[in-house]
Amino acid sequence: QVQLVESGGGLVQPGGSLRLSCAASGIIFSIGVMGWHRQVPGIQREFVAAITSGGSTNYADSVKGRFTISRDNAKNTVYLQMNSLKTEETAVYYCNIKGVTERGHAYDYWGQGTQVSVSS
Repeated sequence: QVQLVESGGGLVQPGGSLRLSCAASGIIFSIGVMGWHRQVPGIQREFVAAITSGGSTNYADSVKGRFTISRDNAKNTVYLQMNSLKTEETAVYYCNIKGVTERGHAYDYWGQGTQVSVSS
């Protein structure tokens, strides 16, 4: 069974920083993309950042220049460094991995989320 465990969430003041981690465990043949989404109550989950197995990154326009995504392929772990956090970025942050199985079937797994609260 594949499981994603997020950590690093918490309460931070506006302008502060947090570093999220997500470790994938279980049998995984190939992880093509690892990324982060966030969700605010009443609003659909939105894309935040993603990184490919080769290290290429992509960010939502709203976080460019402030967030940095990275990964450790040996540990199947993805990180999200969040700087200059804003109150409107209070949300549950979800880890996501996408790839293919050894039989060529696509998969898409999600973690249970970690709460990030930005408040003074």
